[in-house]
Amino acid sequence: MAILTAPVATRCRPRRRATRRSTFYGNLRPQLYRLIESESVDPVRNPYAPGAGQRPPELTGRDRELRQFEVVLERVAHGRPERSMILTGLRGVGKTVLLNTFRSMAIQRLWGTGKIEARPDQSIRRPVASALHMAVRELAPRHRAPDRIEGFLGVLKAFAQAETEPVKGKAVPRRWNPGIDVPAARGRADSGDLEIDLTELFVDAASVATDLGVGIALFVDEMQDIPADDVSALCAACHELSQSGGPLIVVGAGLPHLPAVLSASKSYSERLFRYARIDRLDRSAADLALLAPAEREGVTFTPDALDALYQAADGYPYFVQAYGKVAWDIAPETPISADDIKVAAPEAEGELAVGFFGSRYERATPAERDYMRAMASLGDDPVPTSTVAEELGRKPSSLSPARDGLIKKGLIYSAERGLVAFTVPHFGHFLRSQPV
Repeated sequence: MAILTAPVATRCRPRRRATRRSTFYGNLRPQLYRLIESESVDPVRNPYAPGAGQRPPELTGRDRELRQFEVVLERVAHGRPERSMILTGLRGVGKTVLLNTFRSMAIQRLWGTGKIEARPDQSIRRPVASALHMAVRELAPRHRAPDRIEGFLGVLKAFAQAETEPVKGKAVPRRWNPGIDVPAARGRADSGDLEIDLTELFVDAASVATDLGVGIALFVDEMQDIPADDVSALCAACHELSQSGGPLIVVGAGLPHLPAVLSASKSYSERLFRYARIDRLDRSAADLALLAPAEREGVTFTPDALDALYQAADGYPYFVQAYGKVAWDIAPETPISADDIKVAAPEAEGELAVGFFGSRYERATPAERDYMRAMASLGDDPVPTSTVAEELGRKPSSLSPARDGLIKKGLIYSAERGLVAFTVPHFGHFLRSQPV
């Protein structure tokens, strides 16, 4: 009897499950029903990652920059002099992602690394001290040279504590303990003059790296926001390094006007750094950024869908990820089609309008918003400041506060003398689509 009843029970169970399942699904909207029934496009397995500085699942279109940095690492490892490196580009092109990738490459070579994000209202003294402290901490466990490292940490502590702040018209030391458990050294990197101190600190850090047979890399994001005096100090310290050939490099990333900021600080800066302009992806790289992660999940796109996605994203890496993510979530099955993109595009644009464009627009004052709307009405290319003034019916000098405020907030930049442009791609289109 037991042998006969088992098959009967097995045949009955699927019917009961199927009945409950069809009843449950019958209450859902048809498109949600198709999504759940299909195992090809699962939102949980969505590979796309739009986010600030978040590495995409497939880093494409940056082979040239990766090879350049590989050469820098190799040359420094062989004791060859090498310039520090600067990445520039609009927001959303992947500068921070590339900066983090460079750092990972240095870590794989067992270098000491540290990273800072510059702020317009903050001296780089504390952030650089913390970053170099981190770099030395990475090196210390791998090298038996405690006296050498402790000696440098004493200099680093003195450098950190030499920061001053204005109090009643006088410069007084800031009370700050950087958490370095050694006595502060005296007479080295502690003068209070950042240019002198930073140069001495970099030279000592490079000397430690030479003794340990490794390199040290300092990564600086949003480099255009470093205060003017600090930019001058950083350039001077890098200049000293370039002459001594020490194994310490600075890798910076910033907006397109960063080279002009550096050049205004030190006339030799154009020869001091290796510059790499990061731009939108070409068609093949954008397609690969979509196809490679999707195909690892058993999903693909039709050629028409890829056409539509490239037209919408315009090759900008952040937009590629944003549109790809929404298209994946909406598509009921593979391959993802052009019709799926038509449905997904308005939702992706709505998310960008709130998180990518809108959050920046809200930071502007009413006068600054008027200035940006006037820029947008003139097109998407860099526009003369005089033309913006004409559009607003104002004198150019009266608009200087609004223009300078937008530059400080990182919403526009001076493409060249007398010209301004948006730092965010498609920002003009976004403004033109908004009600006045």
